[in-house]
Amino acid sequence: MSKTIESTLSLAADTKLVKEHLATINMPAHMDAAKIADYKARIKRLLKEKDAVLVAHYYTDALIQELAEESGGFISDSLEMARFGRDAKESTLVVAGVRFMGETASILSPNKTVLMPTTEATCSLDLACPVDEFSAFCDAHPDREVVVYANTSAAVKARADWVVTSSIAVDVVEHLAAQGKKIIWAPDKHLGGYIQKKTGADMLLWDGACIVHEEFKAQGLLDLKAVHPEAAILAHPESPDSVLAIADVVGSTTQIINAAVNMPNESFIVATDKGIFYKLQQLAPNKQFLVAPTAGNDATCRSCAHCPWMAMNSLENLYESLKQGSNQVSVDRALAEKAMRPLQRMLDFSASNKLKVAGKA
Repeated sequence: MSKTIESTLSLAADTKLVKEHLATINMPAHMDAAKIADYKARIKRLLKEKDAVLVAHYYTDALIQELAEESGGFISDSLEMARFGRDAKESTLVVAGVRFMGETASILSPNKTVLMPTTEATCSLDLACPVDEFSAFCDAHPDREVVVYANTSAAVKARADWVVTSSIAVDVVEHLAAQGKKIIWAPDKHLGGYIQKKTGADMLLWDGACIVHEEFKAQGLLDLKAVHPEAAILAHPESPDSVLAIADVVGSTTQIINAAVNMPNESFIVATDKGIFYKLQQLAPNKQFLVAPTAGNDATCRSCAHCPWMAMNSLENLYESLKQGSNQVSVDRALAEKAMRPLQRMLDFSASNKLKVAGKA
């Protein structure tokens, strides 16, 4: 093994360094502890004054997730974020994540105000699936059920028969395949390929990929595993097939967290956005979590295991959004009604699955 690889792996292996990184994540030079505390206090006051609740994704920075918990808000994956926002009693939802999450919140909660720290935060999967091109693709295959990932625009959702998140995608496709249905899947080709292998479904895959997960490389994982042979590999199914093939557990963000908490292993190599480390270390404080290597180091890679758009959410723009009522997300009512149908199917299917699991318990 080269000295460069060895030193990189040694750094990644130091849990103390990872924890120190998490403690300072999203803390620019001008944001010392006192300023952070001041921002948090002002945001909490505004949340109460505006009858608002903060809903954050696992991939946002630790300070945002911490604030969501401290203020009575919510942290989760996109499915549970959508469900929480819909059921929340507050009249305003502040969605810390990327734009499609704000759109989904607006669709599911048309009578609520939906704000975001920034509306510039998008998603490579969303960008990779323009509605005009996708609609033409669907029109060319009218015999197929259209299933799209949640990481898509409201317009693409409106063109679909089903919307799914990674936590229920396999179950939904398995359900459709059992009915003999052929499927169009968009936009993540890696997740689509994983689902196809798991279910044996007849699927046409759109050619999109996540810039974070596509950067994980099997050889990098194997090199890190050689240094930590006891570590289990946890991978999100948006990762390339070569990565999934060597993973001990493949699952959504919530499934990765559950695996880390429940598996007996003391250490884990985690192939998903490193924003998830906040919740991992909170729920399993005595375990070691290692960031899976990407195609490069720091500025030489496209994502460095952290979504650049998720990183755009900060205490500063969150505060300004709440204070000014800016960055409001709304979806045209007619479009929202069309998008609501496949979203509601997802929520109904998920609720039905939970009932089945509870009945077997």
